[in-house]
Amino acid sequence: MNTANRLLAILNLFTVERPEWTVEEAGKEIGVAISTAYRYFRELSKAGFLDPFPGGRYILGPAVIENDRKIRLTDPLIKAGRPAMRRLIARSGSVGVALLCRIYRNCVMCVHQEPAALPENTVGYERGRPMPMFRGASSKVIFANLPSRTARWFFARYPEEIAAAELGSDWETIKVNLRRIRRAGLHITRGEVDEGRVGIAAPVFGRDRVVMGSVAMAIPESEATPEFIANISALVQAAACEIDAGLEFLPSGEAQNPGPNFHQERSSSQNVGIADVSKAS
Repeated sequence: MNTANRLLAILNLFTVERPEWTVEEAGKEIGVAISTAYRYFRELSKAGFLDPFPGGRYILGPAVIENDRKIRLTDPLIKAGRPAMRRLIARSGSVGVALLCRIYRNCVMCVHQEPAALPENTVGYERGRPMPMFRGASSKVIFANLPSRTARWFFARYPEEIAAAELGSDWETIKVNLRRIRRAGLHITRGEVDEGRVGIAAPVFGRDRVVMGSVAMAIPESEATPEFIANISALVQAAACEIDAGLEFLPSGEAQNPGPNFHQERSSSQNVGIADVSKAS
């Protein structure tokens, strides 16, 4: 493991479950000498990624927030998605929450919500929270549109999780179910992430029709009449097409796909696994 990887490994130690670390604890965890760990902590603190905390502990620093702001303002997917999502909310009568998700390593992550997260519209797919590739409409519609060999790679490693998601316990059944989702152009789930909510999601594609993520609406089950679901489904698909077009016409270099080597990157890693995320309520 080189220096850059060790610095990243230290940053990855800081989680919601464990937000504070001492230098000694971190050095032991990533397997480096304490003197080396001190040097890494010093450099990360200078850059603002770590901040000293009472008791000789460290927490994530303000540089993380600074970079989050940059992402909100410059990420091509968010730039293309934000106006489409606002129109989606307005056209739906402001019932529910619009979510914009993207592939994140071997998971799915919400990168933008409309309207802004408030107590009354909090959803399990909160911004910045890694979620499994096989749970909820936002994830499943992405999974269905991955290249076949990438989907097969997931099946080889996570057959139990895929079976639990009711996508099938053998590859032939899974292929049929994923093909059905692709042909439909959207996917609907009930209560898979949040009890009492219906998720309706459509895929979002970058250039060369490579799936980048998904746009979705999470609506209350109490509002989910067949007619309302049909209306929201059409609006979600329209928003997805609008985002696709927005990405297509961004200046060259801005609308980069997550990369055609997604499968290769995952298969070359020795530590690939679905993120350990707690169950959404």
